[in-house]
Amino acid sequence: MARKQGSHSDITGPRVRDAALRLIARHGYAAVSMRQIASEVGIQAGALYNYTPDKQTLLFDLMRGHMADLLAALEAADLQGDSLSRLEGFTRFHIRFHLPRPDQVFVSYMELRNLSDENFAAVEAMRRTYEDALESILRAGEAEGVFAVPDPRITTMALIAMLTGISNWYRAGGRLESDKIEAIYWDMVRRAVTA
Repeated sequence: MARKQGSHSDITGPRVRDAALRLIARHGYAAVSMRQIASEVGIQAGALYNYTPDKQTLLFDLMRGHMADLLAALEAADLQGDSLSRLEGFTRFHIRFHLPRPDQVFVSYMELRNLSDENFAAVEAMRRTYEDALESILRAGEAEGVFAVPDPRITTMALIAMLTGISNWYRAGGRLESDKIEAIYWDMVRRAVTA
């Protein structure tokens, strides 16, 4: 079959990733076939392998891409000041980054079990880097006498789970605007850790 007009790797490659992300977020990794992804993009199933060697690699690329974007955005974020200011900055950053990306969040957290051991280890190392940023803020706050947390690591995991969970229920145009939700969540985070 002739190559479709406009089927260039810089156009079709992102379309493949976008279609895979939508389908996996909607149906789950195990239920989505490469044929479905190709159909969603409008290419032949065999042509899909010009853009990814297999479905596992595609899933890994989606997760790794999300984490790379998250870590790059965190590095560029302005998390300055004392530990309370840094914690507020982290809280607001996390919400602002994740809210517009519900499919990426869902796939990155719910499909970890479907990664090969090697791919899981790579994504988990990136997640750990992100978690360590929050844990270091909590430890600094403890040292300053501002925070009182029974276990900084567990508190880190609990806060990230709480903040990430917004993506499961938030819908634009709902009862509260995102900035109001952000303020409510910051208040909950502050109350959870302050001495």
